[in-house]
Amino acid sequence: MTQLDQTDEQSPFPVANNSDRAAIEAAADNASTIGGGLPIIQYWAQKTLSPQGPQIWKTLFHKSACLSCAWGTGGQNGGFINELEEPLQRCMKSVQAISSELQPGLSDYFFARHTISELQALTSREADRLGRLSFPVVRRAGSDYYEPISWEEIYQLTTAGFSLPPERVASYSSGRSSNEAAFLLQLMVRALGSNNLADCSDLCHAPSTVGLNKVFGTGTSLVSLESLRQADCVVLVGSNAPTNHPRLMNELIELRDRGGKIIAINPVKEVGLVKFGSPAHPLRLVQGEEISSLFLQPIPGSDLALFVGIQKVLLERGWVQFDYLKAHTENWQAVIDQVAATGWEAIVATCGITLTEIVAAAEMIHSSQNVVFAWAMGITHQANSVDNIFSIANTALMTGNVGKSGAGLMPIRGHSNVQGFGSMGVTAHLKDSIREALEKLLGKSLKRESGYDARALIEASDRGEVDTLLCLGGNLYAANPDLTQAKRALGNIDTIIYLSTKPNQGHFHGLARQNTIIVPVYARFENPHKTTVESGNNFVRLNSPGKTHLTKGDLVSEIGFLAELAHRLHGDQPIDWRRLHDTRYVRQLIAQTIPGYEKIGEIDDTNAEFTISGRIFLEPKFPTPSGKAEMQPTPLPTLTLPTLQDFGLSAAQHPALVLALITGRSYGQHNTVVYKEADEYRGMPHRHCILMHSGDAQRAGFSQHQRVSVRGDAGQLNDIEIIFGEVRSGAALMFYPEANVLMKARIEPRAGTPAYKRVPVAIFAEAL
Repeated sequence: MTQLDQTDEQSPFPVANNSDRAAIEAAADNASTIGGGLPIIQYWAQKTLSPQGPQIWKTLFHKSACLSCAWGTGGQNGGFINELEEPLQRCMKSVQAISSELQPGLSDYFFARHTISELQALTSREADRLGRLSFPVVRRAGSDYYEPISWEEIYQLTTAGFSLPPERVASYSSGRSSNEAAFLLQLMVRALGSNNLADCSDLCHAPSTVGLNKVFGTGTSLVSLESLRQADCVVLVGSNAPTNHPRLMNELIELRDRGGKIIAINPVKEVGLVKFGSPAHPLRLVQGEEISSLFLQPIPGSDLALFVGIQKVLLERGWVQFDYLKAHTENWQAVIDQVAATGWEAIVATCGITLTEIVAAAEMIHSSQNVVFAWAMGITHQANSVDNIFSIANTALMTGNVGKSGAGLMPIRGHSNVQGFGSMGVTAHLKDSIREALEKLLGKSLKRESGYDARALIEASDRGEVDTLLCLGGNLYAANPDLTQAKRALGNIDTIIYLSTKPNQGHFHGLARQNTIIVPVYARFENPHKTTVESGNNFVRLNSPGKTHLTKGDLVSEIGFLAELAHRLHGDQPIDWRRLHDTRYVRQLIAQTIPGYEKIGEIDDTNAEFTISGRIFLEPKFPTPSGKAEMQPTPLPTLTLPTLQDFGLSAAQHPALVLALITGRSYGQHNTVVYKEADEYRGMPHRHCILMHSGDAQRAGFSQHQRVSVRGDAGQLNDIEIIFGEVRSGAALMFYPEANVLMKARIEPRAGTPAYKRVPVAIFAEAL
């Protein structure tokens, strides 16, 4: 809980300030009774009235998409405008992200005064609060220090690294960057003959892409913001939107105001999904607005069983829209037969939801005219996550809720341009249509075999099969399960190049064997050229050029770095790679090669932001071979937990129990970046807590605030404080990325995504 005091250059890690302590003490004994509310206003006032305030306001009004979630803002008339040209579309998460990017730059002698060993002791928040990266550095083999490095040596080392056999080079990227940088990255790597284009989406919404592509022929949201506003029911699954997508809450509040219903499905009863106070509705800011009409808390990993149960109610009551299925779907009979053959006892036992509750959910869906099914990583972070997507799709299709206004499927993306990276072809599994267009552009055949996704990249690196890695943003180290393996795997790579705006734990733990290079880059609102990003609802936003506050910084744009590297690798054939410094030219190439992005080629002249064609369905015709949705059977998962003995423990020796652990973000967090130590929503005063059901804890002999150890199959954390909360019995919650040290990667084989939301752990206290 530290905050960098830029005036105390002798001590970069001073103690927490008074506001930190107050928040921690308040959270220790009382969780919030509503989400949002007056604390949002207080935070805005604290930040925007501070000495940093004028810069924050300037950035808020800058015409660029939000740095936080993919619900993002940034319409044609400024940074406060959404895609429907509505004003005042910013949230606290946006202010947190902007404030973090507006920190002062690191001093010239910072790395000379602090060893890497010292920096490895920093938490995620402490690393972020060091300040902005403002000059390039390298850590050479055997050194315990980063040291300054010239740009020429950076390009020489990087060019040499990427001149090795293509199967031994790779990239990893996050959604923080632009479409233009993403397109250039994948074009450069594929031109080398490599498809090793891992992306942060591999660790989050890849199952959504795989599942939706299989059923509908498209991997993104089928619902626009405009269409969402015509819904009268939203089924929200595995999402903590009040924390991670606050502006979505305005849409849910307005849906309730017009008489609609919301079914919330989450093993943790998140307070903001019960009641939420939004500044957009000031008259109800203090008392909050009711969000969920029905809140279901299934066993972690069992959402599929709940949806099969809903389907069974629909079938038994004659509510399935068979005419719709016959006209617009394939394989529907196999799905119906499986639902009919699945017994109620198995369904209820698997999901832990009573038949009465399942019937209530089915009745709400049936009685609604237009239903949107939305989900986040509570659904995708499962060992059977692709089947989860299939089960949601089947439910929507059985009720005729796909291919019309106000209805459909809507994955809620986490990072602000993670979907854009997929659209640009940053994926280990490239669509044939894009590959063929790129082959025409490059004038040569491209490799057909899939490359490394994020988990395959770690496994290959652990085997010593990767020599060079370029990371365009992100924190590959901390985002992975089994941090011990991640550190070891990255240490097997000879050269790693990190393009980043701020320090993170990956820079200190994800050290290459020979050369670890940190390249400081501009934040989105600082880029000297126009860029674009894509929202989670398929809307392309244009970002205006900006200027950095780091007047003495030695930074480079991501486009500039990649274009120069591509030129050194490829020369001027078959395209003029140096010309790719011009983002207008990059957008023209995108228009030629990326389906649905044709309008981006003229956006510099028209300034017309647009919805990508071929993705929002207002009639039930889909880009599949048959033109119909291809329904998929969904077998119930078998959910078991190991015993205490499997963890080397005995209840006779230790007060102990085994639970299914959910890992998630805290209230003040975005991906691996932590802005606040306490989580006031859940009453968790710091990062080293475990949220448990009081009944589970008391049966095992534990008390609230007791310190315990938590053991997984990969590691153990000690001195963890028990906090009682509204998590269903048999489950628990801890914060990511700290809890990642506990788990080995259990992978969904079709999507490559780890099961972060059902991690078997033993909680125990040492014997007295």
